[in-house]
Amino acid sequence: MANLDQLKQKYAPVIATIQSFAPFGAKVDAVDLAGEQLHIKGSVPSQVVANRVWDVIKQVDPTYSDLKHEIATTGGAAQSYTVQPGDSLSKVSKLFYGDPNKYNAIAQANGIANPNLIRAGQQINVPPLS
Repeated sequence: MANLDQLKQKYAPVIATIQSFAPFGAKVDAVDLAGEQLHIKGSVPSQVVANRVWDVIKQVDPTYSDLKHEIATTGGAAQSYTVQPGDSLSKVSKLFYGDPNKYNAIAQANGIANPNLIRAGQQINVPPLS
């Protein structure tokens, strides 16, 4: 039987992923035990971020039988993002999808004909992958 510290260590990548989206409004409200399961309660700003957290959960443990999660989505399906200096669509794709090669989904959703031509300050929407 795993204790709280062991489960926190196991699921540290999940907690870190939620916390990494804090600038977008994500937060972890609680990390405790629920019986013999780690209970993570929090919220994320969009379905895109929720999908990213879900991907990390499955990477940590595909069965996640020792995890109980309550992660609310506070916004819509897409995630808005303001392009920062040095950003590329590949970098944004890596952040939100965990894969830099999915940048075309972002380009298409925003009508960007040339994915290499984005500028700092530009507002884009990152759609959920289908």
